[in-house]
Amino acid sequence: MSDDYDNPWKEAIEQYFKEFVAFFFPKAYKKINWSKGYVFLDKELRKITRKAEVSRKYVDKLVQVWLKNKSEIWAAVHIDVQSQTENDFSKRMYVYNYRLFDRYDRHAASFAVLGDADTKWRPSVFRQKLMDCEVRFRFPIVKLSDYRYEELEKSDNPFAVVVMAHLKTQETAKDDPKRLKEKLEMVRHLYRKGFSKQDILNLFRFIDWIMDLSEDTDRIFSDELEAEEKEGKMPYITSVERVGYKRGKQEGILEGILKAIGLGLELKFGNPGLRLMKKISEIRDMETLDAIYEGLRKVSEIKELRQIYERKSAI
Repeated sequence: MSDDYDNPWKEAIEQYFKEFVAFFFPKAYKKINWSKGYVFLDKELRKITRKAEVSRKYVDKLVQVWLKNKSEIWAAVHIDVQSQTENDFSKRMYVYNYRLFDRYDRHAASFAVLGDADTKWRPSVFRQKLMDCEVRFRFPIVKLSDYRYEELEKSDNPFAVVVMAHLKTQETAKDDPKRLKEKLEMVRHLYRKGFSKQDILNLFRFIDWIMDLSEDTDRIFSDELEAEEKEGKMPYITSVERVGYKRGKQEGILEGILKAIGLGLELKFGNPGLRLMKKISEIRDMETLDAIYEGLRKVSEIKELRQIYERKSAI
């Protein structure tokens, strides 16, 4: 079983960007004018990255924000979440930064979140020197392994839950029974903290996605969720797409699976996802729907899911 860290992190940042900055980079948070909102520039980011780089394992996001100053200028914020060590990481951070400068003629803020298991790996500076010419680029980093559970449990920021789930996924990489136990406890934590219904659904999706279980253990997890929901301990969880999907599949109800896919498309891709759902809703073949649903969990762009739909429809 190979754990997927990247896609859950991408979705969490898109849903909670403001909270992300507040949790990891509080100094930057105070300098941003949040009343003006922010804009994700994923298409712009792809223009400064090369095709070979896009396929590599990390999370890159580019966001346009506005600063608290009289001129009210906007700023570019580049975020990199790295779940494994990389030899040229500092160089890549520098390259992206100068490409952004070249494109926008302004210095971008580059932030790195290091989620790997090597506590000694902490790249934060890129240096080059030749004769009397010197380049030095420093960027702030946070190391997830520095966080302690007792501190995270006290926080009301959704990203405290994200960090906890990430660390527990690493700790239970080869221990499915332990992961089951920790995953259930993570879900219970959402209710103890008193998160809103929508936050519980969003964070549950992250936990469910990143803390993947084997098929047999996942059935136990679903049964435990259902039992606690009936006792009134988890009033929202059965609204989550995974439960609707699993119940629909078990009972042979295509509508349940379609509803689960529709909810996932809307949460992940918004209106483009809903437009694709109009085509998917006509499908009645279980195998095809299975492939689309599994693809929905893994893809990061809707065009990838559209390719799965078109390929399966052509068979």
